[in-house]
Amino acid sequence: MLAIIYVLILIIFALCVFAVMQIKLAGLNVKDFWSFIEANQILDKLYEFSIKYKTLSPQQQVVYLMEAEKVFKAFDKIPNIIWEDEFKKYEEVLNKYKEIKIDRWVQN
Repeated sequence: MLAIIYVLILIIFALCVFAVMQIKLAGLNVKDFWSFIEANQILDKLYEFSIKYKTLSPQQQVVYLMEAEKVFKAFDKIPNIIWEDEFKKYEEVLNKYKEIKIDRWVQN
């Protein structure tokens, strides 16, 4: 039983090393790739939020802008070919971001 646990731990470790090597071979930083994964989850939430709510309160606008900027920074570090499937969501969030920025600029 103990031997099986050791073998499973070895396999898991080998898979992690293999994943890191693949990320490095793609020319990416592991930290950047991890932030991209987290930003992708935020992008999904922002996309649903931008579709659901057409008007936002000032507090919601500020939160939306801050979260969108995090997503944009993370996506800028990753080649476009990796996230081309998410382009529609990215574009929708970017359009809502621009709309909010323009509205806030006009109000000031």
